[in-house]
Amino acid sequence: MLETNNDLGAALFKTWTEQQRSDEIGKLVQGFRNGVPIGILCKMAETIAGDSKKARKHLKKLMTADERSAAIASAPEAMAPIVKSFLL
Repeated sequence: MLETNNDLGAALFKTWTEQQRSDEIGKLVQGFRNGVPIGILCKMAETIAGDSKKARKHLKKLMTADERSAAIASAPEAMAPIVKSFLL
């Protein structure tokens, strides 16, 4: 059962409009500004958006260039390539 239902709500997010997805990712960005780790922001944005390409689009729209640069600079070394792929 867990193996078939471990999608972090992806099935629900697929039913949302793009505006709902954008709003929810916006809440995650605000959470990041308040201390949510960048890895969680990227993974959840990808899950909500439906794929990494759409997540990148939302994150670029919702975060300033300075915020994205600071997030990349502060990412742990092991996470840096993943974070760069979402924020550059």
